[in-house]
Amino acid sequence: MTSLTITDPGLPFETFMREALTEAARAATAGEVPVGAVLVLDGLVLARACNTREAEQNPLGHAELNVLTAAAERLRDWRLTGTTLYCTVEPCVMCAGALVHARVQTVVFGCRDQRWGGLRSLYRLGEDERLNHRLEVIEGVLEEECRSMIVDFFRAKRNKGKA
Repeated sequence: MTSLTITDPGLPFETFMREALTEAARAATAGEVPVGAVLVLDGLVLARACNTREAEQNPLGHAELNVLTAAAERLRDWRLTGTTLYCTVEPCVMCAGALVHARVQTVVFGCRDQRWGGLRSLYRLGEDERLNHRLEVIEGVLEEECRSMIVDFFRAKRNKGKA
């Protein structure tokens, strides 16, 4: 599978990433780490989700896992073959593993996650030939908007702690 960094993403990438950013903003409003995800099949949104760890007190409440669950329920099939995930931040190792298991075709993310990234920053699970499925990975779509949402969230959280 290929790995691309997008410098001119064009419309479908940006359109769906903006929807993921809307989900991330919803998470931030709820006090969650602002990560949003949208799962698309043949140009149609199957599901959208954001982080819900704090609200649900569930360590599995990542946007990516939430969107996979919603899409699998909608399709009544855990195999999400041919789908594209748009996510504001690089999926962590746990989520990257779930994407492989769900047979997602392509993952498009906005910014890398240097601490937890499972597709580029720390690991490259989507390319691991020991696994039964590979992911096409496209990174850098609306990168600055995605990064600034995360940076601003944690800056505000740190500043609130100092007040």
